[in-house]
Amino acid sequence: GHIVNQAPGLIEDVRNELPGSFRLLIQRLLDHLKALDKQVSELETQILAWHRQSELSKKLEQIPGIGPITASALVASLGNAKNFDGGRQVAAWLGLVPRQHSSGGKQNLLGISKRG
Repeated sequence: GHIVNQAPGLIEDVRNELPGSFRLLIQRLLDHLKALDKQVSELETQILAWHRQSELSKKLEQIPGIGPITASALVASLGNAKNFDGGRQVAAWLGLVPRQHSSGGKQNLLGISKRG
């Protein structure tokens, strides 16, 4: 928002000695930024419409800190949560807990790397 508000003033200010080609480039970038902003708004509207139709997404939204976009993303990425044995496995799949290397019914949780 700050860029959109401040850049037109910089383009029109003749005292800042910006070359004409640079002014045109900034104007083109601003137009592109506005077009991207419009696309984001349209996609957000589509996600919210899908969220209103999905019962699972509505249930997830009731959890504090989870809004419609996060709930929709979780439903879209997890699919059927019954494929996981429990919440800990879902958390490991999302990367919220240490890495998991389990086999034969024995759980082996590894450490969290420095990269997180």
